[in-house]
Amino acid sequence: MTTLLDAIYAIALDAGKSIMTHYHSNIAIENKHDNSPVTIADLAANEIIISQLQQLTPDIPIISEESPQTDWQQRQHWSSFWLVDPLDGTKEFINKNGEFTVNIALIENGKPILAVVYAPALNKAWLGDGKTAWVVTKAGKEVIRLLPSTIPTVVGSRSHPSVELEAYLRQLGEHKLVAVGSSLKFCLVAEGRAQYYPRLGPTMMWDTAAGQCIAESAGATVNDLDGLPLRYDRETLLNPAFVVS
Repeated sequence: MTTLLDAIYAIALDAGKSIMTHYHSNIAIENKHDNSPVTIADLAANEIIISQLQQLTPDIPIISEESPQTDWQQRQHWSSFWLVDPLDGTKEFINKNGEFTVNIALIENGKPILAVVYAPALNKAWLGDGKTAWVVTKAGKEVIRLLPSTIPTVVGSRSHPSVELEAYLRQLGEHKLVAVGSSLKFCLVAEGRAQYYPRLGPTMMWDTAAGQCIAESAGATVNDLDGLPLRYDRETLLNPAFVVS
């Protein structure tokens, strides 16, 4: 398992290197059918990840944000698959604030069991194998765990603030709110630098799987508003609202 995790970490590093070659240039931005932006960096990273995953595990199918989607008739028979967002936080990438990530997760029986979240502009990565989570920086690799706090820190979306979040925060009581982009929000909870990440607006499966695995590997729960774990063995690629805590 660890060797597979090392292999997908290496793939994420390659994708990140490709993304960074475009980071400081003026890149053309196109809008997809759902009005979300896409750039050459998203597509180049996608190509690297897909080709390398196909070489690494030819028998495991892949769902990626930037590839044509397989319909549920086929997907419902998959016991395992890769779930990829080659550049999570395209708006953050365009705004050049560094808060974007490469997300690769292995799903088995509906659950993310192995994942890498890599933030190439921050030179930082998070790894999870379902039991343990690590952060990797220039200083090395260390195990991370949740940390409680008397005044909890809540992470929210930099690009998607919402009325629902305001209501949730009023209910929570005293807290500190930090805005951050992409799946870095999951990673801040995993590192113990935040205690809650409520996501009450829309996300897609590829936005959350890798981050969920990192957070759960560090001891967090990622549940929908009925208190059930966020799962990936379902027809719709759109996630329900959820809370990481």
